Formats: sequence, C-alpha cells, structure tokens
Amino acid sequence: MTPFGEALRQLRRSKGVSQQEMATAIGVSPAYLSALEHGRRGRPSFDFLQRVVGYFNIIWDEAEELFRLAECSDPRVVVDTAGLAPQYTALANLLARQIRSLEPDMVDDLTKLLEKARKPG
Repeated sequence: MTPFGEALRQLRRSKGVSQQEMATAIGVSPAYLSALEHGRRGRPSFDFLQRVVGYFNIIWDEAEELFRLAECSDPRVVVDTAGLAPQYTALANLLARQIRSLEPDMVDDLTKLLEKARKPG
C-alpha cells in the first residue's frame, strides 16, 4: 500500500462510501480505485485528484495533504545515480535489495534522517 492509497481508503471509509459508489461518481472503474488503494497503480493524475477533492468537498489544507501524499506514492521508484560517486549507487542498490526486510521502526528512523538531511540549516 502507498501513503496515498492508505489515505484514500481512510477518506472513503470515513465518508461511508463504497469503491463502486465513488468510482461511478468520479468516472473511474472500481478496479482502478482498488489498485490505487492497494498500491498496484502509480501516482494518480492531477485530474483524478481534483475529482476526489471535489467529490468529498475537501477543504484546501486537507487537499494539499492529499496532493503531497500522491507525490510520494509511486510504488515503482527509479533512482538515478548516474554521475554520482560509487557509494551512492551502492546505497541505492542495497536499499532496493533490503527494503522489504526492514522493520517499520528502522524505516521511520531512515525517513527522519533523510528528511533532516534535506532541510536547510
């Protein structure tokens, strides 16, 4: 499951809407919604996100969060290390091989470390 898929499922369930109802209302198939919720589809389009926001009448702050989650929800990530030092390629490959075996607390720790490194100052 992706962060967006989890958020979409929670939103839909909190509003008491089935996949079939939502799919019909926003013009997609229930299979597509299911695939998004389970992380079997890539990042949704801007148009799809706009339809979801409109369908649920989501306020701007919540819509912004939904868009942010969609940005970080591509289940098939490509890491381009061309032109970088060898240790960058080694790290990307190590992570690709071992990501499924990482414990959730280690994923959280790595995420915090990388987010901290990204922030200026």
